[in-house]
Amino acid sequence: MIIAISGTPGVGKTTVAKLLAKKLGYDYIDLREFALRHRVGEMKGEELEVEIDELAYYVKRELKGKDFVLDGHLSHLMPVDQIIVLRTHPKIIGERLRERGYSKEKISENVEAELVDVCLLEALDENENIIEIDTTNKTPEEIVDEILNLFKKGVKRRLGVVDWTKVYDEVIPYLDLGGGDEWV
Repeated sequence: MIIAISGTPGVGKTTVAKLLAKKLGYDYIDLREFALRHRVGEMKGEELEVEIDELAYYVKRELKGKDFVLDGHLSHLMPVDQIIVLRTHPKIIGERLRERGYSKEKISENVEAELVDVCLLEALDENENIIEIDTTNKTPEEIVDEILNLFKKGVKRRLGVVDWTKVYDEVIPYLDLGGGDEWV
């Protein structure tokens, strides 16, 4: 079984994916490293731009029929058996990305992506088996336990867990709305 752990940068994908892989006894794969190893994509500054179909080809060819946890914000676009989309309050995303030194533009882009469910909506185009998890104020262990409990119950699809529309006013400072120099 291949499980994709996806979500906006800053939601905790890597920590959760590594812990989930360990608890399941699966191998862990960083999708970015996998792409680089297979020479898929091109570096543009610090970002790796990949051709999704080419990357999906290698994932299918190399991983099909094996047990892996695939970590990456594009993993929901890969041919996998189960997608887990991690969600976190957009304000927390903004803070985490600022601490990581992301540019204002990248912070705004990712806060907006979380606010409007980009990864979840993209996943819906790719797969039926999608579980949405709100990671806000949860430890990685709690998140993995939640995932494992859902698996144990046979849950393959759970959507509608998160609605950030009520927090829009809280995240406006993290969005580049073209209003000048104001910034968090």
